[in-house]
Amino acid sequence: MIKTLEELSLTKGEYGGGFSAVDYSEDKPRYIRITDIKEGGELKKDTKSPSGTEKDWKKYKLVEGDILFARSGATVGKTFLYEEKYGDCIYAGYLIRFKPNTKIAYPKYVYYYTRTPKYNAWVLNKQNVVAQPNINAKQYGTELKIPLPPLPTQKKIAALLDAADAYRQKTKALIEKYDELTQSLFLDMFGDPVVNEKGWENYKFKDVLEIRNGKNQKAIENEAGKYPIYGSGGIMSYGDDFISEANSVIIGRKGNINKPILVKEKYWHVDTAFGLNPNKTLLMHDYLFWFCNRYNFEQHNKTVTIPSLTKETLLRISIPVPPIDLQNQFAERIQKIEAQKAQAQESLEKAEELFNSLLGRAFKGESL
Repeated sequence: MIKTLEELSLTKGEYGGGFSAVDYSEDKPRYIRITDIKEGGELKKDTKSPSGTEKDWKKYKLVEGDILFARSGATVGKTFLYEEKYGDCIYAGYLIRFKPNTKIAYPKYVYYYTRTPKYNAWVLNKQNVVAQPNINAKQYGTELKIPLPPLPTQKKIAALLDAADAYRQKTKALIEKYDELTQSLFLDMFGDPVVNEKGWENYKFKDVLEIRNGKNQKAIENEAGKYPIYGSGGIMSYGDDFISEANSVIIGRKGNINKPILVKEKYWHVDTAFGLNPNKTLLMHDYLFWFCNRYNFEQHNKTVTIPSLTKETLLRISIPVPPIDLQNQFAERIQKIEAQKAQAQESLEKAEELFNSLLGRAFKGESL
């Protein structure tokens, strides 16, 4: 049996509220916005509450089993399944709520369908691109078709995927712990570099590193190429030439401007990313990367639409520079942490493969 999202739901798609996000307060609900939902469907730790009053929020309060769909922007198609463990929540205007009818559709089964390649292909095909991608409530409700086996089968599929996902999430959490451990070591050795509480000598970026501009990759792109090609969000493909040296840091020029990437091999980067190549007599790449992790590059964003940075602005940023011997000690100490993290990363890749394999087989009707 195949039904549209609207046919398997209790209501048509409902748009969220247009409240402002304010500091979180325990006497107010959590306000869920598109930006609060991570790629894997979980919520970020940073929480906000909505402006307004309880009377204003009532219409948008989430209940167990509600599924939210992102309707606009770069994350159109992203989904979130609400569960009571998240506490009192309402949702924002760029999200659309559907309420699966639990007599015929198990909410978690419906949610897992939105994790499939078939769903992703549907999103790509349906989004209306004018200024930015968009899928409205009517399109989601009447055009998204979901295969519905008997309810016991839906629950069995969801339970198997839950088990595979739990292993995956546990491994992700372990990787996050290793990052937290490295950050704690950094703060213990150097203090918070943004306030320079240990009084290290201050330099400008222009004094301790070279910023290399990215370029279009078409002339050097080659699937069998030696060098990775990076955008501000990570590896895009491979090529036959490089721009930045090994052991340097990528900062987004547009888009992901607050997500530095440490690259330990030579690489090409496109024009939405800068390569920060440190002067190794003064500045080690590990220290630079963790400084960038602590630094809020958003404060230099001057645009309203797509976040962006300029080379001139970056060159004027102040960075406290501890003695190079101390930076080298930090690099040596985090090697062990990085080795354990690499093992966890391998486990995560296997967990992702298992989850995606089960996901594909489940919605193709294959036995699990």
